[in-house]
Amino acid sequence: MTRWIMIAITLLGLVIALLTRSPGLLGIALLMMLVGLCGTVFSLAAERVSANTRPDAAMLPPEVLAAIREKAKARAAAAPPNRGGAAPVQQLRDRTQP
Repeated sequence: MTRWIMIAITLLGLVIALLTRSPGLLGIALLMMLVGLCGTVFSLAAERVSANTRPDAAMLPPEVLAAIREKAKARAAAAPPNRGGAAPVQQLRDRTQP
């Protein structure tokens, strides 16, 4: 609904800007067009974001997230250490250079 109101404000400002001979009214019409256009863009973006969000019921509770974190820490502790303490990127560079 808000999107259509903003489109109407934009079009009304355009019509007024094209038909007026008054500089003051032209300024108001241009301002209407700018506000309407920005409002339209933001309302379209808000609709797009809300269409792609997950419902709150689909999100994991904090207890499950803590369990996942602990499992990741356990895997990191059980993994073999890096060769010489080098970062993985450095190890790749060492392998590719003769």
